[in-house]
Amino acid sequence: MTFIGQERPGGHAPVPPAHREPGPAIPSQGPAEPVTAGPGDAGPASWGLPALDLDAGHLPPRSRGVIGLLEENCTVCMLCARECPDWCIYIESHKQTAPAPEGGRPRVRNVLDRFAIDFSLCMYCGICIEACPYDALFWSPEFGYPETGIGALTHERDRLRDWMWTVPPPPAHDPGAPLPREVQAASPGAGPAVESG
Repeated sequence: MTFIGQERPGGHAPVPPAHREPGPAIPSQGPAEPVTAGPGDAGPASWGLPALDLDAGHLPPRSRGVIGLLEENCTVCMLCARECPDWCIYIESHKQTAPAPEGGRPRVRNVLDRFAIDFSLCMYCGICIEACPYDALFWSPEFGYPETGIGALTHERDRLRDWMWTVPPPPAHDPGAPLPREVQAASPGAGPAVESG
């Protein structure tokens, strides 16, 4: 260990003050003891922080984990890929022409060929989920998906589809809230929906 004013091994530069040994946080107390995450935990020790319980059963129900894809809702609008600050979403598509009805012109629609998210780049900000106007992306609370290689952290659309089984249902509607105008208009015997206000 080198101290302030001593030379580094193999060099003549003194150790800068920013690299000296940390002292106690409060002079009256000794140095803080490391706290580990639990018995048998091989992870790094944290100084003075409480142990974290990373069991999925103790997480809030809508916590961020991995992103699931509901492929049927994706229209290949590319908003999620454009808004992603890390550029970790890869989308490929092609145009397909639908046959025209009598007297109409043919319609062209995008068909999804590839949808992948590289979780080695993703910072889990959720911008892609908020940007999607068609509710094709959802948070799943699953956070344990270790891989042996960094390339395996790029989840293709089949694997993203599998995460949809772990997405919790949305919260229930407020029982005291009025029915949406669409439901009121679709109910039998209902007149036109009246806006309040």
